[in-house]
Amino acid sequence: MKLYRPVGQTEYDLIKESGFKKFPPRLDWQPIFYPVLKKEYACQIASEWNTQDEFSGFVGYVLEFEVNDEFIKQFDVQVVGADYCQEYWIPAEQLSEFNDNIIGKINLVEKFVKDN
Repeated sequence: MKLYRPVGQTEYDLIKESGFKKFPPRLDWQPIFYPVLKKEYACQIASEWNTQDEFSGFVGYVLEFEVNDEFIKQFDVQVVGADYCQEYWIPAEQLSEFNDNIIGKINLVEKFVKDN
């Protein structure tokens, strides 16, 4: 299954350090990892939220990757607003297993920077 992940600069740098093979562990205050199903939704988050967030470096990246269908089917799709706002909620303690089920590399597909 193809999924997307909107990230800020710090998370992007950690993914790059991994050779674009895995997502970094969640921070203490982040109980879930949420990959999204639609590129449109990922772009909305990256452009509207990440670019306004100092912690994200005022930049938003949209990453695309594939994950093993058998692994992801254990999670329910969560709809968080409009119909296209679909995401999976992966518990932070299962992120390592999620990373083990990524097929190929994580690819950068969009970049957004704060307008001045």
